[in-house]
Formats: sequence, C-alpha cells, structure tokens
Amino acid sequence: MSEYRHILVAVDLTEESRQVTQRACALKQAFSAELSCVHVIEPLSLAYGGDIPMDLSTIQDQIQDTAKSHLAEFAQSLSISPENQHLIFGRPETEIHALAKEIGADLIVVGSHGRTGLALLLGSTANGVLHGATCDVLAVRVGI
Repeated sequence: MSEYRHILVAVDLTEESRQVTQRACALKQAFSAELSCVHVIEPLSLAYGGDIPMDLSTIQDQIQDTAKSHLAEFAQSLSISPENQHLIFGRPETEIHALAKEIGADLIVVGSHGRTGLALLLGSTANGVLHGATCDVLAVRVGI
C-alpha cells in the first residue's frame, strides 16, 4: 500500500462528521499527510428544482455565512489551516472530485450511511464520490 500524502475529508458539518474526521485524522497521523476539508453547499435551486417562484439569494447567502462559520470552527478543532478549508457551491460529487484533483489529494474520506434498497438506487454523495474519483476513496460508515 502506498503512503497517502494529501487527504481530503468531505464533511456535511453534522455531528456524524466527527466520526468521518476521526478516521481521516488517524490516517493523517499514520502517513504524516496533509489534511484538507471540504463542505459543499448544494444551491437551493438544485436541491429543490429550478422552478421556485421567489428570489432565494438572501436565504442562500445566510446558508453560506452559517456554513463558513461552522466550517472554520470545525476545521480549527482539527488544526486544519485556513488555506486547507474549502467551502464550495455545487453538486457535492462533482465539486469533491474537482477539488481533489486541484489540490492533488490522493485519498478522499467521506461518510456513508450504508443505505440499501431505494435509498441506494437514488444514490448518495459517498456513492457518487466513489464512482467518479481518480484517487482512493474511503467511505466511513456513520449513524449506526
């Protein structure tokens, strides 16, 4: 097994993110790797479809401000430097893949609820990241 040099951990900033980052931090320590974190905000127009008859920019700005604050607090508790904290808008899978390439990550760590049946067919962020990644992906089971 090759050593990992740069680990990207994707977080949704819920309590379950702690389980995911604990695993990423253990790998960081084991390989003396650099650790970056990312939180992707899915635009409301994507999350709820494009036909919302109102301006969502104020709500989207509030979501961004809150996420930025929570990400900074979360990352600081893990000693992740500000330049390795990434807050991005878009589809999580797409943005995580793009960022991993941009920063040269050789491992992506994501949380997975291990859903089956209909939830699995509809897809999940972890599944999307796994199937399009150009580097290793570790899916950490959470919420069990």
